[in-house]
Amino acid sequence: MNFIDLFAGIGGFRIALENCGAKCVFSSENNSPCQIVYKRNFGELPTGDITKVQQEEIPEFDILTAGFPCQPFSLCGKKEGFECNTGGTLFFHIANILKHKKPDMFLLENVKGLITHRKGETLRTIQEVLAGLGYTIYSTVLNSYDFGVPQFRERWYCVGFNKNIYFEFPVGKKRGSKLEDIVNIGLKDERLNLCEEQLERIDYHFKHFKKTARVEHDNSRYRSNSKKGKYGIFSYLKPDNTLRFHTGDRAKSQMQDDYFVSLKSVAPTIIATRAPKIWDLRRHLSVDECKRLQGFPEDFSFDDVSINIAKKQLGNAVTVPVVQAIAENMLFYYNKKINFAASSDNYVLPDHFLNSGDSAADEIYKYLSK
Repeated sequence: MNFIDLFAGIGGFRIALENCGAKCVFSSENNSPCQIVYKRNFGELPTGDITKVQQEEIPEFDILTAGFPCQPFSLCGKKEGFECNTGGTLFFHIANILKHKKPDMFLLENVKGLITHRKGETLRTIQEVLAGLGYTIYSTVLNSYDFGVPQFRERWYCVGFNKNIYFEFPVGKKRGSKLEDIVNIGLKDERLNLCEEQLERIDYHFKHFKKTARVEHDNSRYRSNSKKGKYGIFSYLKPDNTLRFHTGDRAKSQMQDDYFVSLKSVAPTIIATRAPKIWDLRRHLSVDECKRLQGFPEDFSFDDVSINIAKKQLGNAVTVPVVQAIAENMLFYYNKKINFAASSDNYVLPDHFLNSGDSAADEIYKYLSK
């Protein structure tokens, strides 16, 4: 089967789909550093801005994949509907491609927060539009930690078929990995060292540490009228072996100030602005270690970009083993072509959809129907 890789980033979807035997026939990514990394690893430069791509430029394909940005686009506050000039209209380009190309399947990924974004309005809009285009859709939240990587990363995934195909998401059964499974303990790289202030904080905690006790740090360096100066800094080694620093020691004043993992713990979600720091190795994770957190191949290269850019790109990427497991299930159920009567557990397009008048989905569907 052929697929297209939209909002491709550095190609996590592509790795997963190619591992399933599918062939990429088109890719699109507008970020220049991501394009550079993509070309280095796949031998081709992705097309740039998807908003400027004409339908005829996209070859025929069977599967669409996209980790599209989640930005407001319901009615944009001015009843401009789907045509409003905001980043949220990026979803329109996915819907428009689905409408004109009518591929067999699609796989979308986004942050878990999409579910509650604008009190669920954004998700309802997405679901209504996809169903209105004739797709049977399924969505869920999966945790990367359940698929063999030591990273607690929950993401929303949505699968669609152009027929009434029964589908089940994979159930990850590989929970239990720790950072020690992917970390190069003997690695020495001064660029990864924690700063002096962070090292002082860690040393102070363990010098004054007592079991289950919070350690109060010196807050004299902070202005007395600041939150840190007023409420103080406290640290606590949690049962999962993560070291947490927070401002204040009471529920009303407590705010997380810093966060360190250890070889015996699991990494929090790596994002564009944050990669884990390891207190027992006294350093940041390397790019190769962040690759392993996302299930990227060992030979995947970031030679053309800096450490910070590489980590940012990995933070924005999909976890390859999760996407691959979903894709494998998609191909399995589609090839079996098990039809079903839609149950209450699956999203069904409301009868009043085309007459809703006020919904963002209605605005979008009218635009697509022109």
